[in-house]
Amino acid sequence: MADTDTILQVEHLNKSFGSKKVLQDVSFTVQRGHIVGLVGPNGAGKSTIMKAILGLFNYSSGHISIDGEAVSPTSHKAMDKVGALIEYPGIYPFLTGYQHLKLFSKDGTPKAQIMDIVDKMKMGGYINRKAKTYSLGMKQKLGIALALVNRPDLVILDEPMNGLDPQANKDLRTIILDLAKQGTTFLISSHILSELEKLVDDLVVIDKGQIVYQESMAALENGSAKLLILKTSNDSKAKDILTQNGYELSQSDQVAVVEKADTKMPDIIKLLSASDIDIDDVQHVHSDLETSLLKLLQNDKVKES
Repeated sequence: MADTDTILQVEHLNKSFGSKKVLQDVSFTVQRGHIVGLVGPNGAGKSTIMKAILGLFNYSSGHISIDGEAVSPTSHKAMDKVGALIEYPGIYPFLTGYQHLKLFSKDGTPKAQIMDIVDKMKMGGYINRKAKTYSLGMKQKLGIALALVNRPDLVILDEPMNGLDPQANKDLRTIILDLAKQGTTFLISSHILSELEKLVDDLVVIDKGQIVYQESMAALENGSAKLLILKTSNDSKAKDILTQNGYELSQSDQVAVVEKADTKMPDIIKLLSASDIDIDDVQHVHSDLETSLLKLLQNDKVKES
């Protein structure tokens, strides 16, 4: 019997293209109503996993189920509960945005439901124009609207922020968070980690076709490094001096000292003052998602060596 709290289950998934293994024993679960980030380097296998979940190709071995229904290229019943945008939206240039939504919506979908997503995505000003006149951002918003129009239980979005301006990103974030509160589940891949960390409840990290981390964002934040962000009179020189004296710095444009048990601010002040460097400001912060992800991937490389 399926776990009623689990909407998506991927078990021991393997996939090869010719002699190249692109997915290796991939397993993870997604809980109902959660927003899950699927992240990793380019070519790690993110889009391949999403396409497998959508039943777009055969996989060598493993099992995928959505709400307890098995998914494969010959079994698509579960897709009635899924909306998706993978890579680029499939758009017909001579149809209007509204005609796209009407075409892709389920039979009997009321116009009010279609216009609801148009309004939420702020597409009203061009929804009746032919898609060939759309900018990249307009096409992206239409692709997202197509994924949402049928009010699916599970939404899979591959790089949804591509082509969106900051306001559109903010609007999309609000829509996703609101829908998640209503019980919609999201699996989202994005290289814009600063946006992703504002959204996700859980994180799945893939590298070289293998899952290297699956945990809640809260757990990642609790285990993330604490940083001292220093604003100095000479940041470049401050970085050199701190590094030469054994301090670990986070990869950042700022002077970001990794806090350890023996890190003492008076010692740092004394060290930099001796080189005529003034400290203008100090902030205590947790490392961001990008820093935490780089550390996870670096740890994975160390394990391989």
